[in-house]
Amino acid sequence: MEENSNPVARATQAHMEADEEERDPESNSLQQPLLKRSRTLSSSPLALVGAKVSHIESLDYEINENDLFKHDWRSRSKVQVLQYIFLKWSLACLVGLLTGLIATLINLAVENIAGYKLLAVVSFIEKDRYLQGFLYFTGVNFLLTLVAAVLCVCFAPTAAGPGIPEIKAYLNGVDTPNMFGATTLIVKIIGSIGAVAAGLDLGKEGPLVHIGSCIASLLGQGGPDNHRIKWQWLRYFNNDRDRRDLITCGSSSGVCAAFRAPVGGVLSALLWRTFFSTAVVVVVLRAFIEICTSGKCGLFGTGGLIMFDVSNVPVRYHVMDIIPVTLIGIIGGILGGLYNHILHKVLRLYNLINQKGKMHKLLLALSVSVFTSVCQYCLPFLVDCKACDPSFPETCPTNGRSGNFKQFNCPNGHYNDLATLLLTTNDDAVRNIFSSNTPTEFQPSSILIFFILYCILGLITFGIAVPSGLFLPIILMGSAYGRLLGMAMGSYTNIDQGLYAVLGAASLMAGSMRMTVSLCVIFLELTNNLLLLPITMIVLLIAKTVGDSFNPSIYEIILELKGLPFLDAHPEPWMRTLTVGELIDAKPPVITLSGIEKVSQIVDVLRNTTHNGFPVLDEGVVPPSGLANVATELHGLILRAHLVLALKKKWFLQEKRRTEEWEVREKFSWVELAEREGKIEEVAVTSEEMEMYIDLHPLTNTTPYTVIESMSVAKAMVLFRQVGLRHLLVVPKYEAAGVSLLTVSIDYFSVICTGYSLS
Repeated sequence: MEENSNPVARATQAHMEADEEERDPESNSLQQPLLKRSRTLSSSPLALVGAKVSHIESLDYEINENDLFKHDWRSRSKVQVLQYIFLKWSLACLVGLLTGLIATLINLAVENIAGYKLLAVVSFIEKDRYLQGFLYFTGVNFLLTLVAAVLCVCFAPTAAGPGIPEIKAYLNGVDTPNMFGATTLIVKIIGSIGAVAAGLDLGKEGPLVHIGSCIASLLGQGGPDNHRIKWQWLRYFNNDRDRRDLITCGSSSGVCAAFRAPVGGVLSALLWRTFFSTAVVVVVLRAFIEICTSGKCGLFGTGGLIMFDVSNVPVRYHVMDIIPVTLIGIIGGILGGLYNHILHKVLRLYNLINQKGKMHKLLLALSVSVFTSVCQYCLPFLVDCKACDPSFPETCPTNGRSGNFKQFNCPNGHYNDLATLLLTTNDDAVRNIFSSNTPTEFQPSSILIFFILYCILGLITFGIAVPSGLFLPIILMGSAYGRLLGMAMGSYTNIDQGLYAVLGAASLMAGSMRMTVSLCVIFLELTNNLLLLPITMIVLLIAKTVGDSFNPSIYEIILELKGLPFLDAHPEPWMRTLTVGELIDAKPPVITLSGIEKVSQIVDVLRNTTHNGFPVLDEGVVPPSGLANVATELHGLILRAHLVLALKKKWFLQEKRRTEEWEVREKFSWVELAEREGKIEEVAVTSEEMEMYIDLHPLTNTTPYTVIESMSVAKAMVLFRQVGLRHLLVVPKYEAAGVSLLTVSIDYFSVICTGYSLS
């Protein structure tokens, strides 16, 4: 058979060539998307995952009700059902336990590495050896960044960044390759320790969510891809639906570990299991905090489960305080939209730099590290020293690793307020700027310098080749302008400056990330002050509303840049006017198979298309009503992986006939049908076998979701998202001579791409 003799092959090859030309990365500019989306409804789109452009697929959440599944379900005993339930909860417990342990390890490592680094710098400064202190500070940060960047660039590119956009895409139904592997997990842990300890303007919150998801994925599949444990009990989780549920528990555990906010991590569909996982995380964190309080963890801080406790501040506000609170929300929405817009441009620029090779990625990361170190060490010399006030609740000045009044270059009895914010870990910087009952602690000029610096660092740090999170940089920026507004209000408000900083951080997060309920709960758990709830809710709602009027959330922007499709919860208004039947003009004709199909036809279809599912039709079927006229029966939908498995197992028939139930069970098991790893390129079929037949009936999902062609795209999209579909069969409204039984088959990416091409 010649390469281009088949019309399907010619169309597919032309389509792929056009896509390759359209996606040429060398033709990108700052005004073009990093990955151009095809205007046709391709069933095999591309996305930027890590450092590679990869083919992505949607996940098969739908239960495949074929004959084997039905037999297995009928034959399951009560013991097996209870075993399955017990294992689900056991894995949820393990996910929480391991996530809590790794989060504790990361916290211990960061606090000790950064702590000893800062103690050494302080010792140089006390001896007036400022240059040696600068070289030591910059050099250690350089080495820590180098370790994190080398690991990400050379071993696991998917470990760079927060990982949250890819997890959002996965939970939305898109399989992101190599995102949850063992190598990614190890690099994420070590890289997060190095990057955060290096003082870069990033947090460990996003990476912890990714780490929790990796742990869940590896537990569910029995280990790394090359060394999977083939225990029989793991067969229950060898499907996309249960794996997604586990990864949901993992991501929730990561949120809990990052913010020590168990309820904030539970806000998902799997309420009870995620609550159980986050409860385990909190127990683990609490146990280690109790151990570390006794001084057995080196320089690890003595803070409890509440990271930024402001519960000791009396919250008093009157009607006039609504004006500055509203202003904070408006400023947060405007700055959040502006931050998203500029970061969008910076990420495009970084993509052009990163395309030049690994060395350019390393140089970019190291340049940002050096710039950050220079600013953090040198800028405190620009501000004046402040005299210690005897009314301060803490020791003043301090020369240790942490403390709210760092002496730095000041004489005895004085402190450097900017050094208090810059020469410390990011967590301690947030605690310092959130400090309450200290209205005269910081100078407005110092807070302004801090705000401008972290706006710059927040824009240039995210996107380099190290594990990084967005939460903490945004909290630092928002808390700075919140505290500035509190200073400007002075005696005209009853709200403490520290609480203004909290509200500023909340407003910028809502203005950039566009989250409300989960953010409100997380901030409530972070600050341990229930009285802040009313004004926090107002700030979040205003900031999100203002931000939505400018651009999408930062994670939606990153998803678009990477080419990862995302199905929104609510359909667009124009989808109400477009029917699924009208998608026929934008999609190639549906490819169907017969219930008993020739091997050569199956091989030809698999080699020349990238579709994941194929409708199975039976011609000449007599309807059960007993009518004399024969009809065409839609038997169901068969998956690509099942066709490949049938070819691999050589399940061929010499004549065209239906197989018996015992023949199928003898050749296949439902565990094998859950696998999705087979490729047609791995199958060898002889010319004699090409003339044989395969009975597809036992492997076909006999209950696929079908809709009538007059249904609106909006209604179909809601069905796709709520049920978690990958395929949807569209049938004609009228049956007549010359009208095909099956009008079109819509897959997940059809709805996604329709949104991009028509909106």
